[in-house]
Amino acid sequence: MDRIVGSGIESVLRKVLHTLREKDMLEPALNPSIDAILDAVENASSPVTCRAVDYEYDRVMGAHAHTKHQLVYAVHGVMSVRAETGFWVIPPSRGLWIPAGTTHAVRCIGEVHMRSLYVRQDAAPGLMTTCCAVGISPLLRELIRAAAEVRHPYAPESRDGRLMRLLLDELHALPVLPLHLPMPTDPRALQICQSLEQQPDDPSTLADWADRLAVDVKTIQRLFAAQTGMTFGRWRQQARLLRALELIAGGRKIIDVAMALGYDSPGAFATMFRKQFGLAPSQFFDGTASG
Repeated sequence: MDRIVGSGIESVLRKVLHTLREKDMLEPALNPSIDAILDAVENASSPVTCRAVDYEYDRVMGAHAHTKHQLVYAVHGVMSVRAETGFWVIPPSRGLWIPAGTTHAVRCIGEVHMRSLYVRQDAAPGLMTTCCAVGISPLLRELIRAAAEVRHPYAPESRDGRLMRLLLDELHALPVLPLHLPMPTDPRALQICQSLEQQPDDPSTLADWADRLAVDVKTIQRLFAAQTGMTFGRWRQQARLLRALELIAGGRKIIDVAMALGYDSPGAFATMFRKQFGLAPSQFFDGTASG
């Protein structure tokens, strides 16, 4: 009798331990190392995987790359991402599409609850081939949340398999958002851009920069048009607005942000912000907005 009871208790304990292990697998990891993340991503055999990771304040993930496509998305918090082709600020309800092989670095602005999708290159031909900020629809948001709970590997014709196929369909319809700051490669234009990133309220004109660099104004104009797709003035405006997103996410008041970035007044800043993003600064960080 004692042996039967003992056997029953062992069986219950095994089930409890198994449940706890599964629960641990599905709960967000807290501040794992970048090497641990890369290993898990590269070793996953499923066509699509989702990793849920909660990062503490101001975590930085240095330059790295994946052999899989990645959709970076945060259900809470703001991220800035830098790659060779530019810089992005990604608030809640938006995401960043990062094609396989793209070297990038991520900085968490405050606490960030990240949900990243990783897609094998052969799983969905025709996906975007360049980094870009994207809108996350309510449907895609819920699909990502469900994908974070899928156990791997999953059978293609199972409910989980169908869920992942629907998710892939949604990835083909991602709307691109104006949250990108393209960076030039010419050393002269790059010097201007790096200086403005460090001091976004710098009022220097093209003529001022031309004098400092000993080049013609038209040369700078051509460099910006050819390498960023923007005029000098448009690039500086975009740099200021993306910096504004970082400052607001860090808790700065709108009036302080406007003054720090060289705007004449909070109203002038809010007008330019709404013109670019279609929302007031206070609305932009509403996690329910999809842009």
